Amino acid sequence: MIMKEREPLTPSESRVILGKGTEAPFSGEYDRHFEPGLYTCRQCGSPLYRSDDKFDAHCGWPAFDREIPGMVRRLPDPDGVRTEIVCAACSAHLGHVFDGEGLTPPDRRHCVNSVSMRFEPQDSDTVGRAIFAGGCFWGVEYYLRLVPGVLAVTSGYCGGSLKYPAYEEVCSGGTGHAEAVEVIYDKERTDYETLAKLFLEIHDPTHLNRQGPDIGTQYRSAIFHLDGEQKQIAEKLLVILRANGCNVVTALEPAGRFWNAEACHQDYYRRRGSLPYCHRRVRRFP
Repeated sequence: MIMKEREPLTPSESRVILGKGTEAPFSGEYDRHFEPGLYTCRQCGSPLYRSDDKFDAHCGWPAFDREIPGMVRRLPDPDGVRTEIVCAACSAHLGHVFDGEGLTPPDRRHCVNSVSMRFEPQDSDTVGRAIFAGGCFWGVEYYLRLVPGVLAVTSGYCGGSLKYPAYEEVCSGGTGHAEAVEVIYDKERTDYETLAKLFLEIHDPTHLNRQGPDIGTQYRSAIFHLDGEQKQIAEKLLVILRANGCNVVTALEPAGRFWNAEACHQDYYRRRGSLPYCHRRVRRFP
């Protein structure tokens, strides 16, 4: 899961990342930084946070109300009071996490040192991001996680208007959201077209608003494109399928904000040690 190692740490970075120090408040590069993209581990390159989940806590350090699931690990701080957060892949010190402050609905603040991160803009040449919906997100996540070069896959919700949606609300069919997965990948090892092809082979793109026993617009087949290039690639693949006699109903929708699903929905099949029951791969491309 770790990307290739980056250049050696500077002394100031080592003091924080390896020595578990803290940079001075209001001094970090990313304190007031809100461009769209991803924040990755300075030491190993693993994705840690999305810009969508960053907020201004007026505390002097970058603040996020949620991490990319599975990419940040919590540890008891040596001070016996706080909770330390580290990169789950390489154990680089990031900062601390605080609960119960009431700053955003998740009621959680990841207080992160800027020097512990590197920012990858949305149009990065290094790290890519894709969002797909094809029925229950458990099965879609399972298969996309198997692709070499994929760094993280998150089950969540996309395509609706409700902020901070909960599973029960999405299941009601009234929020406009679809159960979706977000894929973060290393562009040197895989590409968007490879992921989109696999997505169109691991669910049935001819079923309208359903996959297997799951019925409703929340289970629709959709590709949420993040830019014109992704839309163009998706359109090309749908044309190929239709030319081969496949009555595709997969929608192409501009990607709005992606919301993490609850922790119990992340990495579902791998944690249970079982295989998806409503998704399987059917070869549709040469």
